[in-house]
Amino acid sequence: MHSSDAAGSCDEERGEFWLSDPWKVGETKRNLSAYEPNQVFLNMGALRFANISYLTGADSDGDGRGVVVADVTGDLQPDLLVRQSGGGPLQVFRNGFPKTGRLEVSLRGTKSNALGIGARIEAQFGERTIVRQMFPANNFLATQASVIRFGVESAKTIDRLTVRWPSGSVQTFEGVPTGVHLRITEDKSTYDTLVVARTP
Repeated sequence: MHSSDAAGSCDEERGEFWLSDPWKVGETKRNLSAYEPNQVFLNMGALRFANISYLTGADSDGDGRGVVVADVTGDLQPDLLVRQSGGGPLQVFRNGFPKTGRLEVSLRGTKSNALGIGARIEAQFGERTIVRQMFPANNFLATQASVIRFGVESAKTIDRLTVRWPSGSVQTFEGVPTGVHLRITEDKSTYDTLVVARTP
């Protein structure tokens, strides 16, 4: 890409600016979003969302671009990492919501692809069934880890955990404990426990 001149003059009082080389935006200390604050929405169910930005401290005007969900504190409660454009810092937002039961699952394919991308996982506990698919989310310059996360409320065990692999293989595990991060290997009769949730 070659640098180029602005098509016209910029109004500096209005905050307008021109970058002849957009790859150097990080060196300019400019904010491309015009200081619009980031927003956080709480899923209230039934397609309703509440804007809780002001309660979280995440309503920064630092031009957040990439967001990654990760367990930073080792308690299996998902935290957020936000990367900002224009030279801002990497921000880490610890999950301060009341802790709930969690189960995390990683996959290791043997006949299927190595990360189990495309696999379908069902967790049945009590009268509930939660279905997830292994498709790591991507956004601008950020990629989620290949991990399936289940929120299981107060359940201490998953009655039945079923993995349907892209190859067509199906595995079922019963009495799976919660509060752990598991790795399931395709066609292996047992799973490996990678992390046990840290408690305060």
